[in-house]
Amino acid sequence: MGRPHRGWMLLLLWVLAVSVLLDGRRVRQPKCPTGCTCTKDNALCDNVRSVPLSFPSEVVSLSFVKSGFNEITRGSFAHTPALQLLLFTANSFDLIDEDAFLGLTHLEYLSLAYNNLETLPKDVFKGMDALTKVDLRGNNLVCDCMLKWLVEWMHHTNATLDEIYCSDSSIHHEKKLNDLLPHSFDCITTEFASYQSMKFESISVESFTFDEEQYVVFAQPFAGTCSFLEWDHVEMTFRSHDTIQSTSTVVCKPMVIDNHLFVIVAQLFGGSHIYKRDTSANKFIKIQDIDILKIRKPNDIETFVIDGESFFVIADSSKAGTTTVYKWNGNGFYSHQSLHPWFRDTDVEYLEIAKKPHLILSSSSQRPVVYQWNRGQKQFVRRTDIPDMEDVFSVKHFQIKGDLFICLTRFIGDSKVMRWDGAMFKEVQTFPSRGSMVFQPVSIGNWQYAILGSDYSLTQVYQWETKRGQFVSSQELNIQAPRAFSVVSIDNREFLLASSFKGKTQIYEHLMIDLSD
Repeated sequence: MGRPHRGWMLLLLWVLAVSVLLDGRRVRQPKCPTGCTCTKDNALCDNVRSVPLSFPSEVVSLSFVKSGFNEITRGSFAHTPALQLLLFTANSFDLIDEDAFLGLTHLEYLSLAYNNLETLPKDVFKGMDALTKVDLRGNNLVCDCMLKWLVEWMHHTNATLDEIYCSDSSIHHEKKLNDLLPHSFDCITTEFASYQSMKFESISVESFTFDEEQYVVFAQPFAGTCSFLEWDHVEMTFRSHDTIQSTSTVVCKPMVIDNHLFVIVAQLFGGSHIYKRDTSANKFIKIQDIDILKIRKPNDIETFVIDGESFFVIADSSKAGTTTVYKWNGNGFYSHQSLHPWFRDTDVEYLEIAKKPHLILSSSSQRPVVYQWNRGQKQFVRRTDIPDMEDVFSVKHFQIKGDLFICLTRFIGDSKVMRWDGAMFKEVQTFPSRGSMVFQPVSIGNWQYAILGSDYSLTQVYQWETKRGQFVSSQELNIQAPRAFSVVSIDNREFLLASSFKGKTQIYEHLMIDLSD
């Protein structure tokens, strides 16, 4: 009789143990959080300090009023994926994370009305395909590039939104966000980002194309060389290609004629020379000396073509030298025309005015002089000078929508931008420029820049603003004593080359930035 009794006892203990185990595994239903009031399927939280981690499973509608938290962090509602309605009223949020509503795939209604919002993170509604209504009324939304995504989303979503007005601080103030289109926002900006630093000083820089390849050449006055660089398509950097040895080099000017590459090398001492690229020997060979009696102190070189004939002009800045135009005759270059001797010219610029060839000579002893090509005489004749512009170091031209402009550089005083009005260059804008020896217009795609270098301060990059019809400050670059700038396009990328007379020559990449991202 004792053994059956013992068996019943063991069975009873086993049943009790199983019951305890099952009870322990049974999921306990979350209670309504402190600060919240819960009914069958609704929860209302008033002045809570954070988003509670759990709610009763029946809750599909959740409201927050006058909350004590100012941020909605990532995955705040990961524990309530069944929500269908979510409302925030009379709160003040500084930040809503882009993944704040992650996992709410069943949410149909979302109200963020009257919560002092100025913006919303991009893709905050991503994955919420069940949404039928979003309420953003009563906020201070700034309709700028940071909200461009919302305009795009509004035009593709099936959810409806009430009318939303842009805040007074927005460029679209008093407009309805609902009426804006993606192209209403101008969100593309640019910058020059430091890309490569070269271990040499330079005084001039030129980019050119030869044999379907892009090259860059820097004049190094202290090393006495013309340094040619090429693009390494594997390493994605500029590397040394070749050199021309010279003395006190100030300009290395490439010139391609009938698929032959010539380089005019201007030197302060020992005369200037012309080199030709021998493609079979893969080196440069000196083919000609430049008359040292005419060119004593060269300062700038321009190349150009008129009626199919190739020319170059050297600006001479000595007291006894003469700025001279040279012409290619099929075998070499010969002196074609001397332009006003004794004026110490510092710069020469070739340009077309009303489709007619012109030169502008800048001088330390007079105002810039404009010369026009006379096709009958086949020479340049003096046309006019630019009034009230003494002490101009250099002149560089550019065009915007058919209008001709020039940048005039002054070392002392203000540099200026002028526009050709059909009869004369008239002032458009002035720039403080103490210590400036280069004011270079640069065009990249649809972007027009003017870069003002200085020996005493940072280089200023200005960008043309069409609505104002002027340049506006865009960026500062740290270049020691810049002397010249040039642009080269390689592999669908654009680079700005900056010569530095007292420091490392710099290379920048031109980048486009979408402010709406």
